[in-house]
Amino acid sequence: MSGSMVSSTDLKHKALELGFMSVGVCEALPAPHLAAYEDWIAKGYHGSMEYLARHVPLKANPTELLPDAASIVAVALNYYQPNPAVPGEPHLATYALGRDYHRVIRGRLKKLAAWIEIEYPGSHNRACVDSAPILERDYAHMAGLGWFGKNTCLIDSKRGSWFFIGLLLTSVKFEADAPALGACGTCRACIEACPTGAIVFEEGRWQVDARSCVSYLTIEHEGEIPPDLRQGIGDWTFGCDICQSVCPFNQPRESQPLRAGLTTEPDFLNRRQWPNLKHIQQMDEVQWDELTNGSAIRRTGLRGIRRNAEINLQNGS
Repeated sequence: MSGSMVSSTDLKHKALELGFMSVGVCEALPAPHLAAYEDWIAKGYHGSMEYLARHVPLKANPTELLPDAASIVAVALNYYQPNPAVPGEPHLATYALGRDYHRVIRGRLKKLAAWIEIEYPGSHNRACVDSAPILERDYAHMAGLGWFGKNTCLIDSKRGSWFFIGLLLTSVKFEADAPALGACGTCRACIEACPTGAIVFEEGRWQVDARSCVSYLTIEHEGEIPPDLRQGIGDWTFGCDICQSVCPFNQPRESQPLRAGLTTEPDFLNRRQWPNLKHIQQMDEVQWDELTNGSAIRRTGLRGIRRNAEINLQNGS
């Protein structure tokens, strides 16, 4: 859809009305950090996630996903809630406590796309969550939602980093926002807290070597986990929150009245009840299927979750 640039004010009102925490817009330009991403893969930091390497050509430009893309609408959705470890119980990353975020965000983005199609007849739109081959943090940064922390998470200076990102590619040329500004300064909290030393500094930037990241090991890695990394997994059964939990931008501050606070999303607050670690080791496929229906935890598979539970128990959880 060709045409002159249009205001994004009504678009943003609609996105907030749909329940997103924040929204911004950027041009559908080639991915600015593609070269750095290719270098990260060349180093093998993606581990066994070969699909990331295969998708590089698609990630080069948003027009690979939507040929007439003119703008990218980036949205954020808060998922934070208390998530203390309980001895003998599985410790799951906070983002996975409720319903699969892919479904929640994609559903709302489709509603936003439907609104655009009514307001701008003939427009084309495509919703993308992090399973789509696009560098979503690049565009969320360009749209003003946050800046890159040393742990490579996107950080909003006023709201922290406990939020999901969703993108909507559209042929409508909306007014763009300025990229987010911010920096970690001399803070090394996440680097020092990472139990496996996965956050490394190379090529002038901080990167995460997935091969030693607890989230990767407990979710994406298949087979046995190297003995030298098993202790670092600690009590984490699925994912890890450590580098976000210690981040100063995620700590309550009176000077940050716009902090995201606790999520109010019912789909995230509706936490399912998990059996204890010993019962997880004995779970069968039918029980697993019922327990993880509509959950992001299904990603790791029954074999993986059993392996993780065994390591948790060996670590004294």
